[in-house]
Amino acid sequence: MRARLNVFARFLQSAAASSRKIQPSRNTKKKKTKKRNNNTKTPPSDVEIIRWNKTISDHMRHGRCVAAHRVFESMPRRSTVSYNAMLSGYLSNNLPSPALRLFDTMPCRDLVSYNTILHGLVRYGGLSVARKFFDEMPIRDIVSYNTMISAYARCGHVDAARDLFDFMPEKNSVSWNGVLAAYVQNGRIDDARLLFDSNKHWEVVSWNAMIAGYMQKKRLVEARELFNRMPEKDVVSWNTIISGYAQNGLLAEARRLFNFSTEKDVFTWTAMVSGYAQNGLLDEAKLVFDEMPERNSVSWNAMIAAYVQHRMLDEAMELFDLMPCRNISSWNTMITAYAQNGMIEKARLLFDEMPERDSVSWAAMIAGYSQSGQSEDALRLFIEMGRVGERMNRSSFTCALSTCADIAVLECGMQVHGRLVKAGYEMGCFVGNALLAMYCKCGSIEEAYGAFMQMPQKDVVTWNTMIAGYARHGFGEEALEVFDLMRTSGIKPDDITLVGVLSACSHAGLVNKGINYFYSMNREFGVTAKAEHYTCMIDLLGRAGRLEEAEALMKDMPFEPDGTMWGALLGASRKHGNTKLGEMAAERVFEMEPDNSGMYVLLSNLYAASGKWKNVGKLRVMMKDRGVNKVPGFSWIEVQNKVHTFSVGDSIHPDKDRIYAFLEELDMKLKKAGYVSATEMVLHDVEEEEKEHMLKYHSEKLAVAFGILKMPLGRPIRVIKNLRVCEDCHNAIKYISAIESRLIILRDSNRFHHFSGGLCSCGDYW
Repeated sequence: MRARLNVFARFLQSAAASSRKIQPSRNTKKKKTKKRNNNTKTPPSDVEIIRWNKTISDHMRHGRCVAAHRVFESMPRRSTVSYNAMLSGYLSNNLPSPALRLFDTMPCRDLVSYNTILHGLVRYGGLSVARKFFDEMPIRDIVSYNTMISAYARCGHVDAARDLFDFMPEKNSVSWNGVLAAYVQNGRIDDARLLFDSNKHWEVVSWNAMIAGYMQKKRLVEARELFNRMPEKDVVSWNTIISGYAQNGLLAEARRLFNFSTEKDVFTWTAMVSGYAQNGLLDEAKLVFDEMPERNSVSWNAMIAAYVQHRMLDEAMELFDLMPCRNISSWNTMITAYAQNGMIEKARLLFDEMPERDSVSWAAMIAGYSQSGQSEDALRLFIEMGRVGERMNRSSFTCALSTCADIAVLECGMQVHGRLVKAGYEMGCFVGNALLAMYCKCGSIEEAYGAFMQMPQKDVVTWNTMIAGYARHGFGEEALEVFDLMRTSGIKPDDITLVGVLSACSHAGLVNKGINYFYSMNREFGVTAKAEHYTCMIDLLGRAGRLEEAEALMKDMPFEPDGTMWGALLGASRKHGNTKLGEMAAERVFEMEPDNSGMYVLLSNLYAASGKWKNVGKLRVMMKDRGVNKVPGFSWIEVQNKVHTFSVGDSIHPDKDRIYAFLEELDMKLKKAGYVSATEMVLHDVEEEEKEHMLKYHSEKLAVAFGILKMPLGRPIRVIKNLRVCEDCHNAIKYISAIESRLIILRDSNRFHHFSGGLCSCGDYW
């Protein structure tokens, strides 16, 4: 046993480091021993030893481990109680290693010594180490057994706890209650009932635990039967049965019991407030709340949360202002409510007024900024959170990663990833999926796949994110490989999975595979086709030029086509020059979404490509009459943790002169290489030369030029555009990638384009 304890002590090196200060050197020990040996004074009495032991305990109780150690070392004679005081003191102050070393050197141990170390091993060493120590203990009592039963129960090892319970030579109420609680807490209510019925001498707390267990399982009849049989009831008994009925929607019976209850405390009243509130009866909840003889923070928070849940924020704020006992939970409820309802300024005012904050407060504000589109404020607050030393939780990391993904700032996202690893949250699905999505949306599909492969646990969201990532990047075959791996891994695809698969087929031109997946997904995966699946199929057939099949599919759908479907058909008609079908599709879109400026632009492009300038002019007039404004196109690029935004013909960027000069030089190289401007994309009936000039300074070209000037060779240039990239820019960037020998990754509103060596990953199929 001594050898095992030494092994375990070495296992706890981190804890040992914090205790080195209080370990005396061997020379010190020798000197003190020598001094004691030469001491001719009378040995100390038992009374003096008791006084020293009390001093040790007092020092340990107040965290003064060094002072306790000094007293212990100075004692001419020590009792077993002295050693036990040091053992329990070390463990209560989170210093297991010195406790184990001291135990190893004890001249004499009693049962208290063994039970103290057993408790420490349970807490710091884990169940297996504690069980080995327990099995080798020379003496055991009820406390020893109860310690192990409690440890097994806490870890969910109910059967092991029961086996030990059955083996006990004698049991007390703690033993019985420990096993009963283990069954109840792990949802094994029937096993708990068998144990309960085998003993006639249960305390009130055990009856209450059984009733609560039945209520959690919504087995109200059995809960009530036990409640009626109780030989005596306390206030917890009444609270348990009343809250159980209330939470299960049986408010009339809950109120009857509430009125009949002989004992009510603040929790009884709060149970009724929460019951009414959770069932949407806010007026009744407020009446009970107003009648309460006393209220605590739980009562106030329950009423405030009820108003928040029903978006009655003025009423919630009125209560919050009146609340005399606000806690962090109260502040967080209001901050989250304002943030989630788009009132970010009010949320920030409360956040700034908070007397103290926790990680939930910070995460609520970061999420609020992110959801309201204020990405820079979200990231700024995340950085400030780390600066003030607040522990970052999973929610704050997830919000920060999602924000980086939304504005495609890869460098910032990678820094968040670094902090994530240090915090130890990298491997969980919740944060891991956000990390995966960030790399996908920021254009680093290789990093995304690396993160995907490193995740030890993958849920359906993980697989869907990777499939959708490959699909949006145009890597259809890779997406389908991940899909096949998902199926062999035993994860059942859902409707979102199939949207990703069909989208991958659409972007990569895998028409036949897409058709096969669509018509077999109900049979093979139990997924019924929804609007999103039909939209993918219309897009897939339309991109391939099979417009008649796409139109026929829309007619055969079990529901009416929506604006997104007609928009997909309009886009396909523009791509393949089918003016008649495009006009019909546009007419349907304008009926459903009269403010969708993108559809007006698509139809204008179709008319312009056909030379129908009068129709282009009519569309402009129609847009003006309907108050529809074309969404301005802009592009941005992240360089050295700073985002640079460009609009067409940008005249405000500090490096504009250098950018335009570079583009002029580049334009000559492009033309020599064979590039010809796609002037048919200009929606104005002007001269060709003017059209070329208008195309030259599109926002994506400005961003790419800036990236070439600022980004070192060998690093990809990542540009984001809020709209779809135009055909002329797409063609020009292919040439630029070859002339400048750069990898250029462009994310538009529809997909990613990887330009390299004069080619694009989309294969011009977009």
